[in-house]
Amino acid sequence: MFPRSLRFQLLSRSLFILAALLILIGSFQYVLMKDFLYRNQSDTLISQMRSIPKNLFGINPPSLDRRGEGVPSSDILTPDNRGYNRSPVFFFPGTSMAYISEDGSFTDLTDEYGIPSPRLSDKDYAEVTKKPSKENQGVYHVVQDVDGNEQLVVSTAVGGPDNHNGIIQMGTLTAPLREVALRQLMTFGSLSLLALAGGLMLYLPILRRTLNPLDQMISTVEDTNAGNLNNRFPDTLGQSEIDRLAKSFNGMLERLEESFEAEREAKEQMRRFIADASHELRTPLTSIHGFVEVLLRGAVDRPEQLNAALNSMHGESKRMKKLVEDLLMLAKLDRAPELQVTETNLNELIAEMEPSLQILAGDRTFILKIDSCRPGMYDSDKIKQVILNLFHNAVQHTDPKDGMITLTLSGYKDRVKLTIKDNGPGIPKEHLPHVFERFYRSDSSRTRKQGGAGLGLAISHSIIEAHGGSISVYSEPGDGALFQVVLPTILT
Repeated sequence: MFPRSLRFQLLSRSLFILAALLILIGSFQYVLMKDFLYRNQSDTLISQMRSIPKNLFGINPPSLDRRGEGVPSSDILTPDNRGYNRSPVFFFPGTSMAYISEDGSFTDLTDEYGIPSPRLSDKDYAEVTKKPSKENQGVYHVVQDVDGNEQLVVSTAVGGPDNHNGIIQMGTLTAPLREVALRQLMTFGSLSLLALAGGLMLYLPILRRTLNPLDQMISTVEDTNAGNLNNRFPDTLGQSEIDRLAKSFNGMLERLEESFEAEREAKEQMRRFIADASHELRTPLTSIHGFVEVLLRGAVDRPEQLNAALNSMHGESKRMKKLVEDLLMLAKLDRAPELQVTETNLNELIAEMEPSLQILAGDRTFILKIDSCRPGMYDSDKIKQVILNLFHNAVQHTDPKDGMITLTLSGYKDRVKLTIKDNGPGIPKEHLPHVFERFYRSDSSRTRKQGGAGLGLAISHSIIEAHGGSISVYSEPGDGALFQVVLPTILT
């Protein structure tokens, strides 16, 4: 594992945190254990002091000479002389004992027969005399004696037969207690190291298995390119973070795939647009070029041929001019639609257009249904152009005698709906998504007399979108086609 790898960083940081926690727990345990041992030892010393008769501290006990032999009882000091021998009344192995009289004099009872007794401050002794003996339970001091050894010292007040209060002090070395606490700490440390080693052995395969989905994602990403965007990750791996990452990545792949597909479609549309525009422009130019050649060959001197050629050239030039104007209009609508909007009532607008529509329909049946609608902010000239384009499209695809075209205007809520329905042959389902594309013809064999350049519906679509509306088509083969325009109205 490399230091910069996720697996190494997770493992090292987890072990570091675990080790830090174990050290903290071990240190805390050592402090608690040492305090427990000290308190327990202090309670033991207090119990030992309480087992000593108090009157022994008010008289001089039998002393031993330097050879360890007893002295006569006549040498025992009485309360009248109030002297205290430095010999111990009781001797507990490994302990120190001292007596502090009421006047503050300090007598070490075990300096010659045990370990020396350290002396506390006068303030500490004053605190002992102020508290009852029960309150001194568990209270201890850790100090150093004259030999440099650390002792745990407890004190309690006692009274002699002369009713003078004194303090008996007892201490013991802390080294054995520290050794017990250290052994406990070493045991905990050894077990912690074993736990870390065992955890490391168990954690490595678990970590490897946990990060396996990331390795799969890396392999999938490496295998993904512009021509292969259909790879997907399973989003139910059982890990919420990995599942969220997989869902996000799948969403990104879907968006990339849609973007590339849209780019391919845009390029294809541009290629088709250029080809169709070139074809549409080439036809009238070829005709004009042909008629010019005819004129150059001598048709100028023949009035009948001259008029026919000029009329044809005029018609082709008009058609080419209309095509160029439509292309310019589409370019303007795509870039920044410039609409001269005014408050317009579509009821009045269509009623105005009815005579023109009737003439355009010819011998076909024309049915007009208009309901009362709210006015809206429209460019009336552009809306007229849309209605004429849709109506002309219906005229082109219906029979001149048996054809029937129905124009309906209805209003609802904050919208107005305009529909134009014909009884022509209809539009095949595979062509429906493309009818509003530029230069698109559902019938590739249609002659020029039957259809235009294929820009009328595209222009209508752009105009309606510029007004904030929508245009759609519904058709069944053999049952005609229905174009529907929905526009917003002014709320009143």
